[in-house]
Amino acid sequence: MYEMLGIKPELEAWAKEKEEELSLRFEEVDEVCEYNSVKVLHALQQNHISEIHFGSTSGYGYNDVGREAIEKVFAQIFRAEDALVRGQFISGTHALTVALFAFLRPGDTLLSITGKPYDTLDEVIGIVDNPSSLKSYGVNFEQIDLNEDGSFAIEKIQEKLKEKKIKVIEIQRSKGYSTRKSIGIQALEEVIQKIREVDKNVIIMIDNCYCEFVAKQEPIEVGADVAVGSLIKNLGAGIAPNGAYIVGRKDLVELAAERLTVPGEGKEVGPTLGINKSFLQGIFMAPSVVAASLKTAILASKLLGDLGYHVEPEPFEERADIVQTIYMQSPEKLIAFCQGIQMGSPVDSMSIPEPWDMPGYTDKVIMAAGAFTQGSSIELSCDGPIRPPYIAFLQGGLTYEYGKIGVLKAIQNMKGI
Repeated sequence: MYEMLGIKPELEAWAKEKEEELSLRFEEVDEVCEYNSVKVLHALQQNHISEIHFGSTSGYGYNDVGREAIEKVFAQIFRAEDALVRGQFISGTHALTVALFAFLRPGDTLLSITGKPYDTLDEVIGIVDNPSSLKSYGVNFEQIDLNEDGSFAIEKIQEKLKEKKIKVIEIQRSKGYSTRKSIGIQALEEVIQKIREVDKNVIIMIDNCYCEFVAKQEPIEVGADVAVGSLIKNLGAGIAPNGAYIVGRKDLVELAAERLTVPGEGKEVGPTLGINKSFLQGIFMAPSVVAASLKTAILASKLLGDLGYHVEPEPFEERADIVQTIYMQSPEKLIAFCQGIQMGSPVDSMSIPEPWDMPGYTDKVIMAAGAFTQGSSIELSCDGPIRPPYIAFLQGGLTYEYGKIGVLKAIQNMKGI
């Protein structure tokens, strides 16, 4: 059957051999999926979700019962006091920006303890000059890098907290375009405990993008004050057409809501414009889709690792997010791999992605994403900046079968250069 898609039979047979070697690893993923499915179903049932919540509001969006129910569902799933789940967020970066501007005031200090945040936050923070940045409003930024082994620099963090007043600590769990390891839930819990030994009041904000439902716990459950993520990643399951969420302490969620909308109105406004059903169906399907993405990443790690490429994580390592990195070591192989992913996509499979200057990035980026939703990285996609060591960042896969096909097309295309 795979020959219909131009995949050679010997490549298909090789992949089947590797799947057998990964069977126990796949069972572990399925067990987490089942746990999170129970969690989601319980939240939907406890909040009495019914067809009335699929309705739509326009204009100001007053009295939107669906919107209110969705936010209760998200709060329960995350074990949070409150949630802000809105289609008015255009991306995870937008939600993070809203949160940062909501929590920080002139003279305050933002501290990242996972090194430099993701590239799209450079101009938000003021690492790259922008007249609308936090820096332009007098907000200071400092960072502490992870240790070489990927662990938190606990002593440095505690020393910094003793040395000066920090308003917000930002922890980015996924690696972004860096070469570090992503942050698992256990490591997150440990560093939060160490932070609280020194400062019980500092706001701990988690960039949770790509990490939801990879494990059984979420950041709020291990002591974080607020977590932020995108709905065109894990929790939207390829069904939500846009949007993002902020969950956590009620006072912080309200501050974020008033930054997104209007002081004095906050969560009470915001038309849903027909998106409620997509949000609800997305969160319902999310555990299964995240599991499919993880299996796709694990298979890619096994196949590329056996071909001699450095991969991170390795196939049997514990995972913190859905992202798989492959060190291609040359721009030609990175480009060919991404182009192969595009060839294995359901949308725009005939297109040939090329590196270009994307808004918010300092290097040229190649991005393969033959997705139903523009920019959706829970659908199979692969991208990477054109800079040494030329790393491919693979993520997504709405089903494991489609993810497997895309990975095989990418390997075949790369081997052909």
